[in-house]
Amino acid sequence: MNSTGASGVFAREFDGLGRAVEVGFAGGRVISVSFPAEIPADARPDHELLDRIGAYVRGERDEFAEVAVGLTVPTDRRDVLEALRTVPYGEEVSVSRLTRLAALDADDPDDLRLVRTALDENPIPILLPDHRVQGGPYTTPGEVRDALRRVEGL
Repeated sequence: MNSTGASGVFAREFDGLGRAVEVGFAGGRVISVSFPAEIPADARPDHELLDRIGAYVRGERDEFAEVAVGLTVPTDRRDVLEALRTVPYGEEVSVSRLTRLAALDADDPDDLRLVRTALDENPIPILLPDHRVQGGPYTTPGEVRDALRRVEGL
């Protein structure tokens, strides 16, 4: 996907989710994904990533692996979210397993708290698939998370 230089807000409603998906770009990188009840007036509806998300919601397998993201979170949270991005389509992990994937200690309460905070403040759900983590917390709203889990057979 070539979004070189793309900046702005793009949004479209998806029947399979019952909500809109809003994607924010800066310098060609995705910096935010959210699920507003209504499409913001300033959002544009046409973007290749929204087309791909629509196909994904309809059941087409997509890892979104090559989509450039711009994470503006502290480094320790970034490490957790980058580990989250490696969880394959159709698979799920526990919070403890994600902690280990991020090279942290699943027996350390501070490390588990860090992972839960990163999940709770995930700025780019779908691309950083918090819906693949059992026992969250989640940035993705419950009904959207349930729909994404159904899409992936989880």
